[in-house]
Amino acid sequence: MSPVNNEARLAAFEGRVSHHFTDNNGTKVHFASAGEGPLVVFIHGFPDHWLTWWQQMDVLSKTHRTVAVDLRGFNLSDHPEDQSAYTPETLASDVCAVIDACGERDAVVIGHDWGGFVAWQTAMLFPDRVQRLGIVNLPHPWAIARELANNPDQQKASGYARVFQQPGSESKLDFDRLSTWINDPAFRTRHMAAMERSNRTGMLNYYRVCFPAEPYTERTDTPPPIKMPVLVVHGTEDPYVLTAGHNNLWEYVKGSLTIRAWSGVGHFVQHDAPDRLTAAFKSWIGETI
Repeated sequence: MSPVNNEARLAAFEGRVSHHFTDNNGTKVHFASAGEGPLVVFIHGFPDHWLTWWQQMDVLSKTHRTVAVDLRGFNLSDHPEDQSAYTPETLASDVCAVIDACGERDAVVIGHDWGGFVAWQTAMLFPDRVQRLGIVNLPHPWAIARELANNPDQQKASGYARVFQQPGSESKLDFDRLSTWINDPAFRTRHMAAMERSNRTGMLNYYRVCFPAEPYTERTDTPPPIKMPVLVVHGTEDPYVLTAGHNNLWEYVKGSLTIRAWSGVGHFVQHDAPDRLTAAFKSWIGETI
C-alpha cells in the first residue's frame, strides 16, 4: 500500500475539533469533539490515541456530535500506573463519564482493539448508556477466553500479549516498530508525539489486568446479554485477532447483530479501509429496526 499524505485534510479537521476533559473519580479523561447532533463515542486501541478516528469523525460530524476518547494511560488523559485503575468496570465508567460530560444519557459507542474491549464492557455493565455498539477487530471478551483456551492459532497470534504481561516489558516498547501500520506521514507525526506523551506502564496494564493469562481457560460465568444493536467489522488479515473469535457471537448478543468480515484488510481497519468503514458506520447508525 503506497503512502498517502493527508496533511491538509488532517489539519483542517483538527481546526474543527474542540478538546475537553472530564473527571472520573479523580482520573482526568481527555476527549475531542466535532459536530453537533446525536452522540457517537469512539474509543481507540493499542498503541493508538483519539486521532485514529479522524477520518470517520470528519464525515459523521456533519450529522452527529462525534467524540473520540484518549483511554487512561494514553496521550492527554491521566496515566495512573496502579493496576487497580484498569479494571473493566473502571474503564467502562470512563466512557460513562464522557457521555455525562457531553450532557447525554446514552450514545452510540464504537471501539477498536482495546477500545472494543472497553466498548463491550460498557454495553454489558452499563447497558442503559449504550444505544448501539460498534466493534472493530475485537471479539467478545468471553470469546477471547474461549479461543485462547482452545485455538492453538490464536494462542500463537497472542504471543505478543504474553510478552506485554511480563514485568518490565514496558522498557522494551519500541513505538517505531509498533507503528509500522501507519501509512500516512501526517498522521504518523501526530501519532508518535501522542505515544511519547503516553505512559508505558499504563498502556500495558490493559494486558496485565484485562487480557487472559496462562493457563488459559474458558469462562464459566454467564456474561450479561448484549441487547442493543451491534455491528462487528473485522479485517480478516489481522495477524493478532483471528476471525474465529467471532464464531457463535449470537450467543452473547440478543439484539440485532451484523457481522462484516473484510478480506484484504488488516487490524487497523480505520486506516486500511477508512472510507469503507465510515460508510458502514453511517448506514448502520441510520438503520431503523
